[in-house]
Amino acid sequence: MRDAPDTGGTQAVARALSLLSLVGRGAAQGLGLAELAQATHLPPPTARRLLLALASARMVEQDRATRRYHLGPEAYLLARFAEERHGILHHARDSMLRLARDTGDTVLLTVPQGDHTLCLERIEGDFPVRTHALMKGDRKPAGVGAGAMAILAALPPAEAEALLAQVRPLVGDLAPVLAEDLAAARAAGHALNPGRIVSGSWGLGVAILWPDGRPAGALSVAAIENRMGFLRQAELVAALQREAHLIGQRLAALEPQRNLS
Repeated sequence: MRDAPDTGGTQAVARALSLLSLVGRGAAQGLGLAELAQATHLPPPTARRLLLALASARMVEQDRATRRYHLGPEAYLLARFAEERHGILHHARDSMLRLARDTGDTVLLTVPQGDHTLCLERIEGDFPVRTHALMKGDRKPAGVGAGAMAILAALPPAEAEALLAQVRPLVGDLAPVLAEDLAAARAAGHALNPGRIVSGSWGLGVAILWPDGRPAGALSVAAIENRMGFLRQAELVAALQREAHLIGQRLAALEPQRNLS
């Protein structure tokens, strides 16, 4: 006879993992108990009990001064073990360094996170005037920024449009121009941000694809407007596409392992 499913234990594990994921997205500032409980729709005592269990496993820790929760040392170790197989930054860093060296501009790696994107890394070239519209660790609504738009344009149209509708309350007056930029990015095969977020701060983005065509992330180059003339845009797009293809090839080598059940 098959054992009855342990629905209570399974639910507790799912809730704990949800809390762990949220803590990981809290970045350097961490998250408080009230924020975590609200985001997971858990009563604060339940959330605290699960957080204590995660803390006992060293997966999370609580800052004594701020009382906010952060990832713990065991989470860091596990992430390091998984980096070579799953860490896109591990596979993209050489390409980013080459782009920053060759262009002199700022190179960014963006990854999707639900209806947002996260700037995973920023590497600056040697040109003295830089744009600071997007920094490492910044989260933006889907489509906001060249990398984010490149990711959006690589999704199936219905999925991309649903994401834009989802973030419309967050982007306000940008919503109509983001829809136009999405259509342009699909047609061109790359995304252009002509100073939409910060005036004078331009960006070009190209999606990094898994073998099934879904976006794993995006490479982008950010620069001041006078370094984004039409001819230079073509050069930058070609360089971005070349490096995005190389990263995609490295990710493709992981697919046989990722698909094993």
